[in-house]
Amino acid sequence: MKWEIRDTTEEDIPVIMDLCYQLSVYEKLEFKGTEELYKKYGFSEDKIYDCLLVENKGDIGPEYLAVALFYYTFSTFEAKPTLWLEDIFVPEEYRGNGIGTALLKKLCQTAVEKDCGRVEWTVIDWNEPSRQFYFSLGAKAMEEWTTFRMMPDAFKKLAES
Repeated sequence: MKWEIRDTTEEDIPVIMDLCYQLSVYEKLEFKGTEELYKKYGFSEDKIYDCLLVENKGDIGPEYLAVALFYYTFSTFEAKPTLWLEDIFVPEEYRGNGIGTALLKKLCQTAVEKDCGRVEWTVIDWNEPSRQFYFSLGAKAMEEWTTFRMMPDAFKKLAES
């Protein structure tokens, strides 16, 4: 299987959305993305994320094989940027071909270029195949940390209080 990892352009938004939708189905989550939102936050002055696509260079299969969407945060403890991997998705039928490893390698190369102190992401606790894959690459689970989230109702209520 031949492929190429590349940065995305605005024209890739439908493909990015399709792969992210497939991920939402796999993770049993609601997908609320629109082309307008993906454009606003990925390809405008308000840009807050970057994205990589794995483009199929072979003769068989879909045109695109995987996606990784990421952005940067700042670690107060490391005093360096953190590359935060929001989502990575390789459809099940293309797993085991080195695509996920190649995507994570590219992200780690980007983290080195940007002088990041770490690369972080979350994974749903029931996704054992992904957990084992990440462990095999040298990632560590942060068992002592709990992720918190406020949804719009909660953060708007607090903002207006």
